[in-house]
Amino acid sequence: MTSNSRVLPILTIVAAIIAIWYAAAIWMNAPFQRDLDRRGDVTSTTMEFIGKTLSQPKPVVPAPHQVAVNVFENTFLRKVTSNRSLVYHSWVTLSSTLAGFAFGTLLGIVIAVGIVHVKALDRSLMPWIIASQTVPILAIAPMVVVVLAAVNVTGLIPKALISTYLSFFPVAVGMVKGLRSPDLIHLDLMRTYNASTWQTFWKLRVPASMPFLFTSMKVAVAASLVGAIVAELPTGAAAGIGSKLLAGSYYSQTIDMWAALIAGSVLAAMLVTIVGIGARMIDRRMGVRPA
Repeated sequence: MTSNSRVLPILTIVAAIIAIWYAAAIWMNAPFQRDLDRRGDVTSTTMEFIGKTLSQPKPVVPAPHQVAVNVFENTFLRKVTSNRSLVYHSWVTLSSTLAGFAFGTLLGIVIAVGIVHVKALDRSLMPWIIASQTVPILAIAPMVVVVLAAVNVTGLIPKALISTYLSFFPVAVGMVKGLRSPDLIHLDLMRTYNASTWQTFWKLRVPASMPFLFTSMKVAVAASLVGAIVAELPTGAAAGIGSKLLAGSYYSQTIDMWAALIAGSVLAAMLVTIVGIGARMIDRRMGVRPA
């Protein structure tokens, strides 16, 4: 497959999204602009009217170029220590994301190993793990923040715990599937070799689980980022993508809000890409041939 055949579908989808975005911006901003023109007794041509809907300072839906300019200014034209810098806010969110992702991955792996090797845990723990994910994170986040604040635990830890809550589940489920993926014939072969449970685990189950683990880690790192952003909302954090969204909603700075969302999306894409690179490195180390 050539590079052009890979890039063209992506560019087509991006172009369609931008076109739909512009159309939505014109449609959503038009009522307010009509009201402004009526109050100012201004008559505009169709093109002038469209131009006004795409250049409002506080639009209902900002145009793509408005968001792009905001992202550029707050990324490259601000000091990274500035409170308006998207790099600064992204770093604050990234720190809690990585901490929560690390804890969640470790917890998910430990739970998966226990479930696979202890039947009592499989029957008792797995239903509770599944049930835990039915509780909305927006309901859990304020409770975690308030309880930990009562014992003087603030800052990174509450946000990391909320990220852990969202990220451990896909890792646990994926790792359980991976550890159970070896065929019975391979397990029987290990018994024929008189391999211990520990040897079977390291020599067979763990290598077989790697594709499942890294696939679930891609989901987990994105969920961890969502948890970190949601955790910043009830904490009243002064920095972070969540705080940027909250401040934008308070002052109707919709362009800032959309720019923060774009920053979060770019951050998520980078994290998923890094996990994917790690997966390819492990595959090459294990001798897996690329597809």
